[in-house]
Amino acid sequence: MISNALFSTLLAQLCWFAAFALAAPVDTVHAEGGNAWQYGTGGGIIGLIVLVLDIIVFIEVLQSSRPPSSKLLWCLVVFLFPIVGMIIYYVFSNRSAHNSRNGYETLTQS
Repeated sequence: MISNALFSTLLAQLCWFAAFALAAPVDTVHAEGGNAWQYGTGGGIIGLIVLVLDIIVFIEVLQSSRPPSSKLLWCLVVFLFPIVGMIIYYVFSNRSAHNSRNGYETLTQS
């Protein structure tokens, strides 16, 4: 089961990512005659994609067979550095060794 501290941390990150994904960028389009698809802190589609991928990482980490301290460390890395932490997790975490699901069980006839 997820502890209260870890749950509140995950909930806080979810709220932050939702705020970034739904935030509107500063309206410089009309002032400067620029492009509406500008970079910035607006979030938009890229923020939503990062949010979904980070949630997938959290679920995968929490369902793994890692010790609790390792789970906490990976969650903190992804929480503090959402994009870089997610890349570091997928590259260096040895996911196959800690996968709690070992595939499907074979059916036997009796």
